[in-house]
Amino acid sequence: MASVSKSRSVVKKVYAVETPEGEGALVRRSIGSMSLRNLSPFLMLDHFHISKGGFPDHPHRGQATVTYMLQGTSNHEDSAGHAGTLRQGGVQWMTAGRGIMHAEMPVLKKGEPAPDGLQLWIDLPKQYKMMEPNYQELDPESIPIAYPEGKEGPTQIKVISGKSYGVESPVKPFGGCWYFHNILKTKGSTIFQDIPAGWTSFIYLWKGAITVSDQTIPYEKFYTLVLNNGTDGETGVSITSTEDDTEFALIAGEPLDQPVVQYGPFVMTSREEIQKTFLDYQMGINGFEGAREWKSKIGGR
Repeated sequence: MASVSKSRSVVKKVYAVETPEGEGALVRRSIGSMSLRNLSPFLMLDHFHISKGGFPDHPHRGQATVTYMLQGTSNHEDSAGHAGTLRQGGVQWMTAGRGIMHAEMPVLKKGEPAPDGLQLWIDLPKQYKMMEPNYQELDPESIPIAYPEGKEGPTQIKVISGKSYGVESPVKPFGGCWYFHNILKTKGSTIFQDIPAGWTSFIYLWKGAITVSDQTIPYEKFYTLVLNNGTDGETGVSITSTEDDTEFALIAGEPLDQPVVQYGPFVMTSREEIQKTFLDYQMGINGFEGAREWKSKIGGR
């Protein structure tokens, strides 16, 4: 007997206000703001727009950062010798692990759109916090796409991680996390995405408007919508567009049963570990070898 689909509902909505960040960037931050904390395993969600400057050399330890380009192009470089370019529709899934320095700078050219995208910070399970840094990158052409109603239909799902409508991403996060870019081309289009029971899940909308489950009042762009945890028989979430050309991210992750102690780009499970991280960084050891002397080519310093 086939299981019956039952949708999660929205339990909290947060509008992402645009504020300055880095050197010349504008970001809309929802997760990680005063309005939305403690959404394990998620630490931060920024919708960034960069018309100048960028994010020069800075360290990370203890988390994964996922950068997904909505438009434009961005360069990245790190202290482990990794460098590359993210194009529109591409993703970089960087697991910082025990420590890394990196820089993310926009490619600004006349006649081309300024870089615009999403950056998500995900807490790492304790056992992975001191692993070697790891990169998983996909060009736009390598991200698999699900077509719930066929290639000529109104719905399209870019499967950045996880699985949707039988399509699975090659990205394998350290810790459970599914990440989908959903495109609903026409008003009244609906998708139903399965989500594991108990996982934290949310929607971030940047184009168009949607309703969730059986509600009738639509949510508009730049809102982050937190869903209930799916422990009352909900098998996923039903989302319907109320405008043409609607686009949003649907992201779900397995919550972690561990403390979060964060100081800027360092995320550990105790104050002692944070103090040890500062010491490692200052002394250039335990993952930060050469970090203080390292200077990126793209950071301009």
